[in-house]
Amino acid sequence: LLGSFLAKLIPHWLATTLMDATTDKDPLVQEQIYNALCYLGESEPEEILHSCDEYLRQHDKLAYPHRVIILKAMETVVKNNIALLDKSTAKVVIFLASNEMTKSKVIRDWQQAASSVLVAVGQRFINKVMEEVLTKFQPGILPHYFVLQTFANLSVSNVFGMVPFLNSILGTMLPMLGMAKQDHMKSVFCYALQHFSESIQEYLANLDKAPDPTVRKDTFSNEIFSAYEVLFNSWLQHREAKLRLAVVEAIGPMSHLMPGEKLEEQLPKLIPGILALYKKHTEAFYISKSLCQILEASVNIGSRSLDVQLDSLLGTLHPQICAPADPSVPLTVKNHTEVLRCFTVLACSFPDRVLAFLLPKLESSNERTRVGTLLIMRQIINSAPSQMEIKKPFILSSMKLPLQDSNNKVKRAVVQVVSAMAHHGYLEQPGGEAMVEFLVRQCALASDLQPPDAEDLTSDSVQSISINTLFLLSTTVDRMNNVLWPYLLEFVTPIQFTNALTPLCRSLMYLAMKKEEEGENASLIRYDVNANLPSPYALTTRLLVVSSQPHAGACRGVAALRLLHVLHGSVHPSLAPLWSKRVPLLVEHIEAGSSSLGHRDLMFFLPQFLQETLAAVADSAWIGHFVMEMCRQLSSYNGFPMEKNFLYKCIGTTLGACSSKDLVQKQLQELLETARYHEEAEREGLASCFGICAINHLEETLAKLEEFVRSDVFKKSVGLFSIFKDRSDNEVEKIKSTLILCYGYVAIYAPKELVLSRIEADILKNIFQYFNTKVLGIKVETKDLTLKLCLIRSICMISQAICNGGKCGDFSFSRKAELVAQMVEFMKAEPQDTMRTPIRQRAMITCTYLVYPSSAPIPAGMTEPDPSLLHPVGLMVLPHGGCVLYGDTMSALKDLLKSLLQRNLTPHGLQDMFAHLGPWIKSSKDHERQRAVEVSAALLDFYLSKLNVSTVIPFYNLSVLVALFSPRCSDAVASVRLHAVDCVYCLLYIQLCYEGFARDHRDEMVEGLKVLKKGLEEPDFTVLFHTCNNMAMVVGKRVPPDQLMSLLLALFEGLVDPDRNCSRAATVMINSLLKERGAVLQEKVPDIMSIIHSKLEEVDEEHIRKAAQQTVYILASQHKSVVVSSLLGSALPFDSHTCTMWRSLATEPTLTSEILEQLLEKVNRDVPYKESKGFLLGSSSERIATPLPLAATCALYEIMSAPEAGPAVLGLYAPLFVTLLLRLSCTVGVQLPKNLQSRERRSSSSQGPAPRSLHPCSSAVQTLKAMLVRGGSEEVARAVDSAGAWDLMASPERHHEGITVLAGAMARHAGPRLPLIVKNLIPTLSSVFDSQRITTTAFFAELLNSNVVNDLLLLETVMDNMTGRQKDPCTLVRMLVLRGLGNVASGSPDKVRKHGAKLLASMVNGMDDKDDPHNLVALEAMSSLSKLLDHVEERDIQSMLLHIAIRIRPFFDSEQPELRHSSIVLFGHLSRFSHSHCEVFFEQILNGLVTLLLHLQDPSPEVVNACKFALRMCGPSMGCEGLRDMFLNHLREGRSLHYGEFINNVCKHLMQSYPEMLNRLILTNLFYFKSNWVDIRAAAPMFIGFLVLHVDEDHCQQVDLDQLISGE
Repeated sequence: LLGSFLAKLIPHWLATTLMDATTDKDPLVQEQIYNALCYLGESEPEEILHSCDEYLRQHDKLAYPHRVIILKAMETVVKNNIALLDKSTAKVVIFLASNEMTKSKVIRDWQQAASSVLVAVGQRFINKVMEEVLTKFQPGILPHYFVLQTFANLSVSNVFGMVPFLNSILGTMLPMLGMAKQDHMKSVFCYALQHFSESIQEYLANLDKAPDPTVRKDTFSNEIFSAYEVLFNSWLQHREAKLRLAVVEAIGPMSHLMPGEKLEEQLPKLIPGILALYKKHTEAFYISKSLCQILEASVNIGSRSLDVQLDSLLGTLHPQICAPADPSVPLTVKNHTEVLRCFTVLACSFPDRVLAFLLPKLESSNERTRVGTLLIMRQIINSAPSQMEIKKPFILSSMKLPLQDSNNKVKRAVVQVVSAMAHHGYLEQPGGEAMVEFLVRQCALASDLQPPDAEDLTSDSVQSISINTLFLLSTTVDRMNNVLWPYLLEFVTPIQFTNALTPLCRSLMYLAMKKEEEGENASLIRYDVNANLPSPYALTTRLLVVSSQPHAGACRGVAALRLLHVLHGSVHPSLAPLWSKRVPLLVEHIEAGSSSLGHRDLMFFLPQFLQETLAAVADSAWIGHFVMEMCRQLSSYNGFPMEKNFLYKCIGTTLGACSSKDLVQKQLQELLETARYHEEAEREGLASCFGICAINHLEETLAKLEEFVRSDVFKKSVGLFSIFKDRSDNEVEKIKSTLILCYGYVAIYAPKELVLSRIEADILKNIFQYFNTKVLGIKVETKDLTLKLCLIRSICMISQAICNGGKCGDFSFSRKAELVAQMVEFMKAEPQDTMRTPIRQRAMITCTYLVYPSSAPIPAGMTEPDPSLLHPVGLMVLPHGGCVLYGDTMSALKDLLKSLLQRNLTPHGLQDMFAHLGPWIKSSKDHERQRAVEVSAALLDFYLSKLNVSTVIPFYNLSVLVALFSPRCSDAVASVRLHAVDCVYCLLYIQLCYEGFARDHRDEMVEGLKVLKKGLEEPDFTVLFHTCNNMAMVVGKRVPPDQLMSLLLALFEGLVDPDRNCSRAATVMINSLLKERGAVLQEKVPDIMSIIHSKLEEVDEEHIRKAAQQTVYILASQHKSVVVSSLLGSALPFDSHTCTMWRSLATEPTLTSEILEQLLEKVNRDVPYKESKGFLLGSSSERIATPLPLAATCALYEIMSAPEAGPAVLGLYAPLFVTLLLRLSCTVGVQLPKNLQSRERRSSSSQGPAPRSLHPCSSAVQTLKAMLVRGGSEEVARAVDSAGAWDLMASPERHHEGITVLAGAMARHAGPRLPLIVKNLIPTLSSVFDSQRITTTAFFAELLNSNVVNDLLLLETVMDNMTGRQKDPCTLVRMLVLRGLGNVASGSPDKVRKHGAKLLASMVNGMDDKDDPHNLVALEAMSSLSKLLDHVEERDIQSMLLHIAIRIRPFFDSEQPELRHSSIVLFGHLSRFSHSHCEVFFEQILNGLVTLLLHLQDPSPEVVNACKFALRMCGPSMGCEGLRDMFLNHLREGRSLHYGEFINNVCKHLMQSYPEMLNRLILTNLFYFKSNWVDIRAAAPMFIGFLVLHVDEDHCQQVDLDQLISGE
């Protein structure tokens, strides 16, 4: 039970889910939901239908588009499962669909879907449906639109179930017609009446199957007529066109149900009313369809009214047919069909009147009228045969004029009429032959002469329709057999029917085969009865000649052979066995395709077939008649040169079979007299005829040729002044040309044992006699092209005859040298810039046979080979003058060069040949390369085929030839690429042969080259690269080691190839070879590097540059040290090409790292500079850079300037940075060697982009900058650059400042890099070079200014190493050490306390530095100590406080403002620690008080500010509130000070608080009376004056007036 419940629940749930999704607006989703519901309905139809019903009832507000989807799914489920539904389900569906259909006013999609559900259910449950729908069809109430439509559709879908209801429905419906006011309701009433009428007719037509056979037409007649009256009299007059058409559609089927008398009564109004609608409606199909039904109904009742209406009917319907039907508009085609049915109805009832109306129309001048009339004629011939039987002669005679019509559309229509006539016996009548002839003439129309028909583009041409018609009549209409056989044979021989031969032969073949089935002799042609038929000789000649062009004219040659086969009995009784065997074989070969039987093969097989035929006949009289018929037909083929040429050969063959020598000579004479010598095909044919005839009649042929020359026919054109005639009058030259050609054909065809003895004595003598014209005894060379060509061809054929007849004894050809010279002259005389004539080609072919190795000796004076014979190689330069001529000439050139090569079949001979071809192979012109490489491929293939190696010898020029051809596999021309692969293929096999392998040996790698050819057809660069790479791999494995370098050198020469693709290919080959075998070339690496450099200078192409970089990379990967040494040996400064080569080493990170390490080693290994003493006494020495570190530095720059070097630079960041930093420090102030200084000046003064500086320091700076950028520290480089620090680093005085900026930038932006850098830099603190120690110390000093050293745990390491350099001999190093230690206060203030004692000790030691003449160390010590005091422990400073105060006191009055400033500031800082030693430090304050107050007038603002600071700091320690407040208020930084007033107040407070100090203060002031600073000297007396002013009387005695007055 649970399973059953689930089985029902799941489909219901799925269906509900799907229906919920119908609200999706995506049409695709809606369609998928519909399909899914239908799929579910196939398995559970009733469950799904109930689910749909429940869903629609529960979702009453669901929008109608979504309801439509569900209703359509219900319709499909019902249709597909109607037999499975039970009554309860059907009732549910009917009730739902009825409600959905009538729920609202007309909403077509929704209610149409509901109506369709009802119609689907009505297929089986018609009573249930009608029971429900009739409740909504109540009398007196206008029904819903779709109720009527549902009735109509039900009547069509279920005729037998619905018709019994129609009587009552009609009864209820008729009163409603008057109630219908809206057009759409009227239309649906018409729709219902139309379908009711159609279903009633179908019911009545199938009463034997009907459930109620008692139903009669009368049952419905009155109701139908009543409805008709409303429709015709009222609604048909409506203005709305759609309504009128609906009315017309309904009236047509209603007319069959109307009472006969009523219909007869209505026809006079009905037919004109319907005809009038043609003028109102462009869409005439529904009108024509209804009219046809009315006409049929009228004929059925035997109406007499039609007779009166006939003229108007014909006049209205005829234009409907004449208007062409548009196939793209189906209703126009249907309209034609209905109108033709109307004519059928009328023709059956009124044949005479219809014909009387139609036949005069055939003479109309209007094309459409004629075509339309012919269409109607075809219709009535086919559809009213009995009525037209007695009209056949009349109809045939009326067709005479249409047969002569030239309009293509009319012709097509006539062909269709002829086809109809043939089926109904018209053509058996007198005059039927004219119809057949018309059909054949249309078959003979040339297809290309048929112009496109703009109005009827989909129609076949007249010819194709005629061909199909003739074939169908011959094969399917038995009554036509006697009409067409043998009558069609009359059309075989006339030349004008040539284009019709294919269908004619096919039809005749089928007809003959039918005749053979009738009896043994039935197919034999009765010439006595059919006098007009062609003779068997004529038929055989015609069909044989046609078969020579088997694929022309829709393969008429094949059809001719087949017809010839079936006619064998009528041709000659003896031919049956031979033709039955040979003809099918010929046909089979031809139909298999041109590959199995080409034209030349056919020209052999057909004459052979003719010979066998003549031998089988063996009847002299028959052969005589046959050859005369052939000669008679010659003139017929004047427009068909190929056929005529073949006919000449047939005549020659047949004459050869003639036993009568008189007949032979007579026919030869006739041929010579009647030939059209000005036509080339004629000359060829005649000459071949003579040649073939000479096979059996040599003497007669030669005699006839000599006799003709002496005859009047020839002599009448030859006279003294004939050469001065107009050039167009060259008949005599053409006759001479033909005679010369005849001799050539005779020589080639005649038996060699007979003809060799006649060649020089007769044939050549006569040939040159005709060729050389003598005027007054002087030989004049002809300029006639035809004569030259015929002479060349004739000599060629004579040479062939001699070559072929070599076995007939030792024949000495004494005139060979003369003939060769003549051929070379002909070639030299041809223009060099064009190829208009085939003279070159023919002359080369002739030379080929003349120089071909034979028994004859080589002509005297001719070398091996004669250089003049290589003159034709120059034809490479000729432009392409035509495919055929060009191809033939190239073939001739190949043959000639092969014959020359065969005379010296050695590597030397091959080299000599390619010495001539090489420039053409590398030509910049496509056609020249194409020809040269094509010829080369042919020559190499020939060389390989003829090669016979008896001893193993070196193929010394393999590498040069491979280098010549292998780059061409990437040529821009596809054929060059393919031939180049063939050339390399042959060269490698030639090499294998010379190595001792057999010629038929197949090497797997070399064979792989053939596979590459297919990919070369399309010029895809990737494929070309792959091909070159693969070829290089094969070549690399096959080229001998001793030729490898020469191969590379030759390929390097290919880099300058004008074809960029080929130069690319050369680079690919070079690189692939180096990858494969570069490891053995270590000694040659410097040479290769030099070649690469020279080629980069020679060729300025991007692809060459990239390829050269790849080459250098490959070499470096195999020979790093050699490549680096070679490049370092390049001249400085590096030129752009050397730089390119350096940058190529940045390609692969691992290799780049190794190269960089080598370069770093070279930078570090040698001393950076050498001291050079000046020549003059007293002149200072200068530092000169050593070359190797300088070159290595430049190399490092070039490599690191390449973006690809990034990973390698990152991997070697610290060594690179340290080395370059130290290199930079060692180059400050270093000069270039003298030789490089001049180069530097030249490069800087040259045009073009500014070169990179070669100066040691500048190059080091640039290299370090490049290293930072490539190592990912661009921000460091930018920061240094923006601060101008690169220039500072190059300055000897400020170098350390630039290093300080660099270190700061590194600390900010490259912190993670610092541990390794610090580690590598620490050893250099002990360097022998001061500059390196300065650089390192400055770098460390600035690092200590950043907290990064603390973060990286480097602080103590750096501090310890810095402290260790306090005793450095270099003052600047000691100063930088103190600066660095002081920087700890700002970089790592929290660490100062920990190292306070050490730091303070270092500062004190610095202040005590004895080797500090300029007090730089002391100054730095005081500045640094000031920074440290903010962070040290008080206990650390207490012990040193007094010492420091005393030590810095002298600096208060230093001449250097920096010292004054630093010492005073430090004093101010020290005062903070005075509370523990108040009395001691108070004394120091008093000692310095006067100095500080006087220096408030110091000329340095910085010193003034320092004094203000110190006094503010000391104020609290003086024990006087007034002074403290004054110092704090008046000595604020930035506040202006009125010095006199200030000193006055200070003195007042001093005398009030410390009157006992008066004398001490005065003495101190007296010291400054001699100060160098004016303002201070002035301030001192004022100071004393104010002191004295404010002292009380008790302390006045302290003043020593004498001392005061003296100022001492």
